[in-house]
Amino acid sequence: MKEEVIIYTDGACSGNPGPGGWGSILMYKNNTKEISGALKNTTNNVMELTAVIEALKLLKFKCKVKLYSDSAYVVNAFNQKWIYGWLKNGWKNSNKQPVKNKELWEELYTLTKTHEVEFIKVKGHADNEYNNRCDEMARNAITKLI
Repeated sequence: MKEEVIIYTDGACSGNPGPGGWGSILMYKNNTKEISGALKNTTNNVMELTAVIEALKLLKFKCKVKLYSDSAYVVNAFNQKWIYGWLKNGWKNSNKQPVKNKELWEELYTLTKTHEVEFIKVKGHADNEYNNRCDEMARNAITKLI
């Protein structure tokens, strides 16, 4: 039986593009780990993807993951199966344009092959304490750049 891990993620940008940050919280049994980071010139979507990727990369064995994100971009790519269409069409979207952030999507897709990931959409900037904490970590990471 796979161990269950809960992950919350968020990304933020000061300007889009601009300085960006991300934050993630991993919860396993009674342990909680917070991670965050930033880039000088990026986009909000890159930070949302990075938060998910960096959290999943920390998992040391195959896990069943409940991943909570306020990013419709990340959640819908899997729940609405966009990513499978992109793969089938050589990383082209429905308009036959190259998928943006292809390298990040490829890395995330590979991680979802290792772990059983359920993507769950949460409302951003609402009353979810973990999502709010991820947002705070992402914004704090940006301030360290500026």
